[in-house]
Amino acid sequence: MKIVVIGGTGLIGSRMIEKLRENGHEGVAAAPSTGVNTLTGEGLAEVMAGADAVVDVSNSPSWKREDVWNFFTTSTTNLLEAEKAAGVGHHVALSIVGSERLPENDYFRAKIAQEKLIEESGVPYSLVHATQFYEFVKGIADEATRDDGVHIAPVRFQPIAAAEVSLNVAKVAVDAPLNGRLEIAGPDQYQMDEFIGEALKALGDPRTVVTDVHARYFGSELEQRSLVPGDGATLGRIGYFDWLKDNQGK
Repeated sequence: MKIVVIGGTGLIGSRMIEKLRENGHEGVAAAPSTGVNTLTGEGLAEVMAGADAVVDVSNSPSWKREDVWNFFTTSTTNLLEAEKAAGVGHHVALSIVGSERLPENDYFRAKIAQEKLIEESGVPYSLVHATQFYEFVKGIADEATRDDGVHIAPVRFQPIAAAEVSLNVAKVAVDAPLNGRLEIAGPDQYQMDEFIGEALKALGDPRTVVTDVHARYFGSELEQRSLVPGDGATLGRIGYFDWLKDNQGK
């Protein structure tokens, strides 16, 4: 199968390309650096020729409200139009567990709009909702840092390794369209404030976590299960602290 990966040079996409090629598929990385620009439409017709599936794991370069909305709505519209013209039979998009539970969040709001465009496009599709990646734990702490420490809410949290996200999205891409969603998460569920505290210690980071029921997660106040999957989610096998032993310093 020829599978075009939009965002194929990034954290998830590059791993996907590797997995697809290992399994005998033609994985094609599409990104501005390869001559494909989903915002302008540049290179889309050419890269779509003969494609069986298109996987979108791209991300907005800016998280400002207008920028993130424009990125996901414009790029998705352009992708779907190019797929229809080329006769592509499967559109796969990576999204976020809990996005529909936090519609006031600018980023999640844009992802919800992206999914609506996909669902209404007429192109057979699969949506993969993933929890937060292990690779972003420090970034979560950085965003939550205030003068007196790292403010984290005591809510449920179930992060996953990017490698397992890539593996699961690749599996979905080569299967028949779900015309629905799959949730994926790491093997272990934690209380977020406790987890971030332990993770920072393991990273040698001296910052202190402040448990704060009103702490905001990238602008949104969280409920107990805002960020964790429901029953039936596909769970990874790699625990965070095992992953950290293999990846610290890389």
